[in-house]
Amino acid sequence: MDAQVLVIGAGPAGLAVAGSLAHRGVRAEIVERGEALGTSWRNHYERLHLHTVKQYSALPHFPFPKHYPRYVSRSQFVEYLEAYARAFGLRPRFGEEVEAITRDGARWLTRCASGLSFLTGCVVLATGANRFPNRPTLPGEEDYGGRLLHSASYRDAQPFAGQRVLVVGMGNTGAEIALDLVQHGARAALSVRSPVNIVPRDVLGRPTQLTAIALSYLPDSVADRISTTVRRLAVPDLRPYGIEVPAMSPLRQLREHGRTPVIDVGTVASIRKGEIDVRPGIAAMTRDGVRFADGREEAFDAVILATGYRADVARLFPQAQVPVRDKGLPAEIAGTGPFAGVYFVGYDLRQTGGLLRSIGKQALQVAESVVERVATAPA
Repeated sequence: MDAQVLVIGAGPAGLAVAGSLAHRGVRAEIVERGEALGTSWRNHYERLHLHTVKQYSALPHFPFPKHYPRYVSRSQFVEYLEAYARAFGLRPRFGEEVEAITRDGARWLTRCASGLSFLTGCVVLATGANRFPNRPTLPGEEDYGGRLLHSASYRDAQPFAGQRVLVVGMGNTGAEIALDLVQHGARAALSVRSPVNIVPRDVLGRPTQLTAIALSYLPDSVADRISTTVRRLAVPDLRPYGIEVPAMSPLRQLREHGRTPVIDVGTVASIRKGEIDVRPGIAAMTRDGVRFADGREEAFDAVILATGYRADVARLFPQAQVPVRDKGLPAEIAGTGPFAGVYFVGYDLRQTGGLLRSIGKQALQVAESVVERVATAPA
């Protein structure tokens, strides 16, 4: 099938690009491996809300409804994505898994597992930084008699009520799942291997996101000192509970390593109340539970691996090596050299203000570039 532009992925990034192109009068073909738009968001755990305020989380040319709260819920965000697609006349082809993207002369040939293929001048990859669960193999897990799952499979705490549950990893997902568990009748512990940067979602009623955006306009050294001070004043010392603080400021960690600090919505208070236990890293799993790095053994009915995700975009390009940063994330938004005409949206985790804000900016930038390429492409 010939087309001007193919967008791969019908989540926020793909819809933002396709909507921005439609706003400029360019229609893009869209393929999505899931059976509905926003598949990842539909499958996230139920309690999830955005950690970023709605005015900095909307996609281009389409604000959130006024009655939505400051921090939009998972289900509201899915409704918003559906409304966005309707507003711009976006009609993704669902159930289409892309297998390979290769050069075909001056154009790009994209092949799907179904046999469908597209020959286009531009390809926008927007499959998400969290496409595949990062599932480590733990020593002794084959002998473990309880339930072992990745956080991608966690929906709510109901199946774990009354159980002792270990959540491995204290990123935002792990911290919120542990909180969800104890608020719904489970007994939870967090396995924390490394120091953790934690900031409250709001400080004195002001969203931390807005403070971070304001600090991003200052010299890095000044912004880092201020963010470290805010962290020290706003977050209690958790070292007595087993959580160390990194020497690196939250902003520097984001800027240099793409690691978002834990945006606290109640987990810290639950740890201090003794509702959530903190344990060190795992040495091995046992028949009944876990042996930790300090030698302690403890029984758990279930272990939830909040160990992150990977994008794995390089596998789609068999002819050339995609330039990537650490974690395998694309290093460019607009491809150059052998990747001219290919765009990568939604993979830059280093930008201050949240991923959705970054997606909105990137979508407008990419749409402008694509329109220029389409206008100058040979007839």
